[in-house]
Amino acid sequence: MSVEKVFNTSSAEETIALGREFSGQLGPPKLVLLKGDLGAGKTTLVKGVVEGFKAASQEEVTSPTFTLIHEYHSPQAEIYHIDLYRIDTQRELETLGIDDLFGARSLVIIEWGEKFERFCKERDVEIAIERTGENQRQIRVSQAS
Repeated sequence: MSVEKVFNTSSAEETIALGREFSGQLGPPKLVLLKGDLGAGKTTLVKGVVEGFKAASQEEVTSPTFTLIHEYHSPQAEIYHIDLYRIDTQRELETLGIDDLFGARSLVIIEWGEKFERFCKERDVEIAIERTGENQRQIRVSQAS
C-alpha cells in the first residue's frame, strides 16, 4: 500500500521550494522515480532537493540529459541524479553501472526510470510532475507505507 500526497505549484521558485521541503523526507538510502513529460519541471524539483541537502546551489544543478548521471555530495547523502531518456535497452542501462551507486548514504533520483520495470518495482518514492498551465505544476508524491 502506498500513501499519495498532491501538491500544486505556480512557479519554478515554488517547485524548487517544494523540492527543498521534500529533502527532509528523502533521507538515504532511497530510490526516487521522477516522472513527467519533457519540460515538466523534473530537474527544477531536483534543484530544491539538492539545495535542501546543502549539496549544491540550485544554479549548479542541471539536467543530466547528455551526461546521464550527475553527482552531488553533502554531509548527509551522496545524491545521484540520473536521466534515462536516451537509454533504450537493458544493455545500455548496464553500461551506466547504476547498481554501483546504491549504498547506505545514497539518494538515487532517476528521471525516465519507468522505461525499466526494475526501477518501478524497486523504487521507494515516486514523484510525478504534470504541467497544468504555463507555470503551474501538479506534483504527486507516492511513498510505500
